Amino acid sequence: MIFRNIGFLMIVVGLIMVVLGALFFISGDHFSWLGNLPGDLRIERDNFTLYFPITTMIIISILLNIIVRIFLYFFR
Repeated sequence: MIFRNIGFLMIVVGLIMVVLGALFFISGDHFSWLGNLPGDLRIERDNFTLYFPITTMIIISILLNIIVRIFLYFFR
């Protein structure tokens, strides 16, 4: 029984990722600010580039947390 629930969850998450990927692909430059926010670290040297999007990760984490809490509120 638990494997059926896990399989269903994986299918739903996969479909959500496909839809989000299509939206990002279609929208093009509308989300170009994502990853270039103040607080995203970019260190560039001669043969070295380090990019650490701290602010972007925090915003995505907060949004995903809100979405999961809303989902659990309605489906528990």
